[in-house]
Amino acid sequence: MWARGSRTVERTVTDLDESPAVPPEDRGGDERIGYRVGGVLLLTIGPGLGVVLNIALHRMAPATGQAIGPWRIYPALGSYAWGVVALGLIAGVVGIVMLWLAQRSPPGKFVLPGYSY
Repeated sequence: MWARGSRTVERTVTDLDESPAVPPEDRGGDERIGYRVGGVLLLTIGPGLGVVLNIALHRMAPATGQAIGPWRIYPALGSYAWGVVALGLIAGVVGIVMLWLAQRSPPGKFVLPGYSY
């Protein structure tokens, strides 16, 4: 709505192309796949890289330290290394919970309770 002189002109927007921007989802999909992929990814990155690789690199580093990319790694675990280990363990727990949810969820489309689809 905008004013021209002393009168008001109203304009409405009409969408002539009523097709959806995203094609509709296929029926019969299984939302548990996302739980499984996310859980395995978190288990791989969290405990795999954050714990095992982190501790292995510190155990293999010489006493003078070793440069790996922009980081210098020493045999002692510092506060940053312990933080990475803690985040790796937390990511592992979240990954296990996601895999547990994938097993406990019923197959089929994910629907929120209380909403009619």
